[in-house]
Amino acid sequence: MPRISVLMGIYNTKNKKYLEKSIGSILNQTFTDFEFIICNDGSTNDCFKWAKDICKGDERVIFIENDKNMGLAYTLNYCLKEAKGEYIARMDDDDYSHKDRFEKQIAYLENNNVDLVSNNIYVFDDNGIYNVIKFPNHINKNDFLFNSPIVHPTIMAKKKAFELVGGYRDLRKTIRVEDYDLFMRMFENNVKMDVIQEILFEYRDDRENTIRRKKYKYRINEFKVRYENFKKMGLFPLGLFYSLKPLIIGIIPVSVLNYIKRKRGHVYEN
Repeated sequence: MPRISVLMGIYNTKNKKYLEKSIGSILNQTFTDFEFIICNDGSTNDCFKWAKDICKGDERVIFIENDKNMGLAYTLNYCLKEAKGEYIARMDDDDYSHKDRFEKQIAYLENNNVDLVSNNIYVFDDNGIYNVIKFPNHINKNDFLFNSPIVHPTIMAKKKAFELVGGYRDLRKTIRVEDYDLFMRMFENNVKMDVIQEILFEYRDDRENTIRRKKYKYRINEFKVRYENFKKMGLFPLGLFYSLKPLIIGIIPVSVLNYIKRKRGHVYEN
């Protein structure tokens, strides 16, 4: 059995070069005892064919497919069902893992009393790296108030941490906040989380983009997920204010948000 199961969902990846760099960064890890499960979530372009071409000849890669586009939570739960590893790692189709990411993450999990690890990140685009984002070493419940202190595609966790909470919740209210919801539910169930204080991952985000304007229905989803989980985590009354954050940001003009972004630098989640 592989030690690690790596989960990746792909849906209409827009650039083959992004996919090559992302997949290549997994296949070339210094820690090699893993399976790489790639699920095509009903793509309508050639990205699934690209992925198969990139992985040709590597027996560690397992391809699965949804009959139609089902969303990230469903896709990752499908991957989890196929996973045989003791540990679960995540990867997205346009980011980049440093070659020693798995080696350092599995060593940290085995040498510390934690169930899930993440790490600090570089932020990059087609013009190169332009920012560094750091997170607290030991995650506590207050770290969830402003944004998630865990960057989803950077994680490695014991499989039992996923099993404890039943994986991702594939619900209307968790669309676009599946990971935030997962990590809070894990924390509620005493899953211990740390962030390795090294940069082992590069997260793609175009520096020229304006602030991403989420559809308001997804902001309502985030409000619901925050409210529900903050209450269970014992974060009220302060948690009530932070539950309203996505709704408040949703009514602030984009020009004002971009001004704040320029003054403060990149903000990982808006």
